Amino acid sequence: MKSILNKEKLIQLLGDYYVGKAADCILDPDILRQVRMRRRQLGRMMMALDRDKAKYRIPAGDYFISRKIDGEFTCLVYRDGEAFTVNPGGTVRMGAEFHKRAAKHLKNAGVKSALIGGELYVNRPDGKRAWVHDVVRVARKPEDEGAVDSLGFGIFNIYDLDGKDYSMHYADAIQKVQEIFGKDGLVHSVETVVGDEKEIFKLFSKWVDEEDAEGVVVRSDTAGVFKIKPRHTLDLAVVGFTEGIDDRSGMLHSMLLAVIRSDGSFQIISRVGGGFSDDQRIEILKLLNPQVVESEYAEVNSDRVAYQMIKPGLVIEISCLDIISRTSHGSTIDRMIIEWDEDKKHWEGIRRLPLCSIISPQFLRIRDDKTANADDVKISQLSDITEIPDLERVVDDLILPLSTVIERVVATKTLKEATMVRKLLLWKTNKEEASRDHPAYVLHLTNYSPNRKEPLQHEIRVSSSEEQIKMLMENWKEKYIVGGWVIV
Repeated sequence: MKSILNKEKLIQLLGDYYVGKAADCILDPDILRQVRMRRRQLGRMMMALDRDKAKYRIPAGDYFISRKIDGEFTCLVYRDGEAFTVNPGGTVRMGAEFHKRAAKHLKNAGVKSALIGGELYVNRPDGKRAWVHDVVRVARKPEDEGAVDSLGFGIFNIYDLDGKDYSMHYADAIQKVQEIFGKDGLVHSVETVVGDEKEIFKLFSKWVDEEDAEGVVVRSDTAGVFKIKPRHTLDLAVVGFTEGIDDRSGMLHSMLLAVIRSDGSFQIISRVGGGFSDDQRIEILKLLNPQVVESEYAEVNSDRVAYQMIKPGLVIEISCLDIISRTSHGSTIDRMIIEWDEDKKHWEGIRRLPLCSIISPQFLRIRDDKTANADDVKISQLSDITEIPDLERVVDDLILPLSTVIERVVATKTLKEATMVRKLLLWKTNKEEASRDHPAYVLHLTNYSPNRKEPLQHEIRVSSSEEQIKMLMENWKEKYIVGGWVIV
């Protein structure tokens, strides 16, 4: 059978270990679609709970209880003796020791093709728990072949095994994994115990409280999938707030929160609207109202009410269930960086950079002993838990290139002693590589007519193609600069 992997597009990192992008390397595009679909499917099925909520949300019954590995969701792809992995972000990896062992086990089992779901993780030499940023460090830029050999693959489901989907029959999936891979230390079934709801919390105490595991995953083909984790606590700066509406008027609705980067700039991280008593909502609103300042940056809450920004200073402690830095497609989660101008007494928006999402934030208390600075509200609170790209970049590095005007056309027309104006402006942003917020080309129409109900109208088009945007410019000139209009 012809290989589904174009190995010439892979990049050698160390020895037999290669990486690449799925769009370049994988000849069957359905593979990446399947990986992303399985990641979304798992996200929809899995309910995240802390221990207290799990005690009354998980129904009585028997479950498969697994130790949660802090790794990267990855799928193992196997075709006729060849194995590689691909994650939802489209990163392809092959040639590590666990890839070789997986291929050997599957071949010995007589398997022709497979798509297997699991966690890519690192076996730390000190025996301590591995974190997801260990995976990122080793898998992307290993120091030596020993680091590559430390990569492991913990399997939690089989999506395809010679045409059979085991994903909704977990008992059969785990049994099949154990039959194929046995007790291999690098590619194996996640540690799993069968037990009732009482056993879940015994294992949580053992694995999480005593052995520092990330959490437990509980599966049942009938009750669903649950992820149980301890809650994290974070100290965050309050940069804005909104008031409740209708019968909640006069009470705090939610706070806008930020972490502080090493250069002192603030990066928006989350909103928090839960965990407050009604009395706290009243008192905190009274505290925040006198601190309102101007801001060039605006954000709205869940009711589409704009946050009122406040001067930096207040710090609160929150708890959260999880912190994630990638979407189900593997994309970064970008958040706005804002900067406080002490002279002008207002906030300025800078640009977005990768950060993360906080799952299930809850207010705990105001930290009167802390202020909004890079030591008390440090971004490393997040990077110690999850991998955050571009962590060391500072505001001075974020100034984007100036745009370049390609063509500008202004025309006027007089009708009933009123002068109408139409302006076409085409420019190249020069920012498309530096920021996903900006397209490569922008075409803008300003259409002014004093006799209309709405005198000033605008229309805009964007494109990544210079040829396409210039063709659209010509079309607009033919459409808008016609009989009676004079170019000035």
